[in-house]
Amino acid sequence: MTAKRRTLKSYSRLRQGIVLGVVCLGMSVLGVRAFQVQILDSSRLQAEGAARQLRNIAVKPERGRIVDRNGDVLAVSTPLDAVWAHPLTLLHAPEEWPRLAEALGMSLSQISSLLDRYQDREFMYLRRHLPPAEAARVESLAIPGVSSLREYGRYYPAGPITSHVLGFTNVDDRGQEGIERAFDSHLAGVEGRKRVLRDRKGRIVEDIESIRPVYHGRDLQLSLDLRIQVSAQHHLAQSVRDTRALGASAVMLDVNTGEVLAMTNVPDFNPNNRSDMTPEHFRNRSVTDVFEPGSTVKPFTISMALASGRFSVETPVSTSPGIHYVGRDPVRDIHDYGDLTLGGVLVKSSNVGTAKVAMELAPEELYGILAKVGFGQATGIELPGEVDGSLLKRERWRPIEHATLSFGYGLSSTQVQLARAYAVLASGGVLRPVTLKRQTGKVPGKQVLSGETARQINTLLEQVVSADGTAKRAAVPAYRVAGKTGTVHKVSPAGGYEADRYQSLFVGFAPVSAPRFVLAVMVDEPRGKYFGGEVAAPVFARIMADALRMHGIRPDADMDSGVTVVASMSLGENGA
Repeated sequence: MTAKRRTLKSYSRLRQGIVLGVVCLGMSVLGVRAFQVQILDSSRLQAEGAARQLRNIAVKPERGRIVDRNGDVLAVSTPLDAVWAHPLTLLHAPEEWPRLAEALGMSLSQISSLLDRYQDREFMYLRRHLPPAEAARVESLAIPGVSSLREYGRYYPAGPITSHVLGFTNVDDRGQEGIERAFDSHLAGVEGRKRVLRDRKGRIVEDIESIRPVYHGRDLQLSLDLRIQVSAQHHLAQSVRDTRALGASAVMLDVNTGEVLAMTNVPDFNPNNRSDMTPEHFRNRSVTDVFEPGSTVKPFTISMALASGRFSVETPVSTSPGIHYVGRDPVRDIHDYGDLTLGGVLVKSSNVGTAKVAMELAPEELYGILAKVGFGQATGIELPGEVDGSLLKRERWRPIEHATLSFGYGLSSTQVQLARAYAVLASGGVLRPVTLKRQTGKVPGKQVLSGETARQINTLLEQVVSADGTAKRAAVPAYRVAGKTGTVHKVSPAGGYEADRYQSLFVGFAPVSAPRFVLAVMVDEPRGKYFGGEVAAPVFARIMADALRMHGIRPDADMDSGVTVVASMSLGENGA
C-alpha cells in the first residue's frame, strides 16, 4: 500500500507539473501574442481599425449665383442631399434592402445591380439630389452602410425665359450649356475633403478634421435685363401663336457698351425639368443658326455708295419697270417704284435700285464694308457654339453674285451678328465687342464707318419707319425709331430656295436722337402674312416700347425730326 501510495503521489505530482507547464506555456503564448498585438503590431492594427471607422469624403462647393444687371437672381444653387452606401456593408444586410428600396423609390433589382457593380468599391451613390428632409427619413431607418452627403442642385427662378442664355448644369453641378458652361470655372468653386468618423452601421457620427478646404464658387453678373428678357419672350411667343410660325428670336444690345440686354428664342425649354428634352431644345439659335439677312443688308450697300463719293442721298436711280436683268438672271421688286433717289431706294427697299447702285462699284468694296461691320465673323460673345456665318471673298465675282449680295443673298449671318452691324450705325460708325458680362461706362470701339455716313443712313432708316416706308408698324409712339425690314426665302435642303417658306426680319434702334437700344427680331416661317414689315416689325415695336419705358428713356418724337410717327397700319399694308 505504501508503494502504491508513493506511485500515485508521484503521478499526481507529474500531472500537476504537466498542467502547470501547459498553463505556463499558454500564458507565455498569450503574453507573447499580447506583446505582439500591443507593442509590435499596435500601429498596424490601429490603422486598420481607423480605416474601418474613419473615412475621407468630398465636401461639395456651392456654385456661384448668376444675377442680371439689376441684381435679380437668374441661377442659384440650393442645398440637396445624396444618399450613398458602403457597398460591402450593405451587401451583408440583404434583409434591409426592401425597406431601403421602398424609401428611395427603387426596386430590389436596382439595388442588387448597384451592389454587384460596386461591391469592390468603398462608395456608391444610391440617389442624388434629394430634398434634405427625404434624405433624413432614409437615414432614420439606420440601415447598415447607408448615409447621406450634402450636395447642391441648380435652380433657375425665371425658368424658360432665360434658358437658352444660361444653359444648365448636370447632376454634379457642372455647366453643360450656355453661360453655365462658358463660365464653369468661375462659378464652380473647388471641392474640399474632410475626415469623418463612422459608427458600426457606416453612418457618419463626427467630423474629425478638414483635409482640404472647400472654396465656393464666385457670383457672376450678366448684362441681361430680366425685365426686357421677360417682355421679349412674351411678345415673341405671342407672335408665334398669332402667325403659327415655327419659332422666333430676338436680340437687344446696348448701343454704347455692346452689352446684350435680352436674348431669347421660342420655342424654349424649362431648365428646372429637362426629363423630356432633346439637344434640339437646348440650341441657342441667336448664335448657332444662320440665315441670309436679305434686305436688312441694304443700309450697308447704300453706306458703301455714299462713302465712295460717287453718290449722294439725292442721286437719281431708275427702278422701272420693277425688274432688272443681270445677264440672264432677273432681279425683281414687289412693285414698279419708277424713278427714285438713292435714299428712296433704301426707304422703299428696292432690290433693283440696290443692285444697280452696287454694280456701279467694285464687288470688293461691297465685301469690304460688310466685313468691316462684322459679317462673316464671330462676335466673340461668351457663349459656346457661336458660328461665324459666311461672307465669301471671291477671286472672281459673277455679276449676279455681286448683285444679290447687295440685297442680302449669298451671305449668311447669325442674329447677334446682325444686331451688332446695326449697332455700328446707331453708334455713329463704331464697332464694339458684344458681351454678356455687365459693363460700367461707355466701351471703346473701332471706327469702321464715318460718322457722317452713319448719320445719313440713320436719317433714311428713320424714314423706313415713317408713313412712306416699309416698316410703319415698327413705330413706337412718342419716340423716333430707325430700322429696316427683311423678308427672305429659306434655303432648301435640296438646293436653291423654298418658294413659300420665309423668315421675317426687322432690325432697328431707338431713340434716334441719342440711340440707346438696338433690337433684331426674326420670325421663322410665319403662315399667311410673311413680310418683315407685317410680322417682325410689330414685335420689335412692342419690345422696344417696353425697354424704353423700363429704362426711363425720354421721348424724342417732339424734336425736329421731320418724321411723322405712325403707331399702327392697316392690315392691307406690308413691308419688304
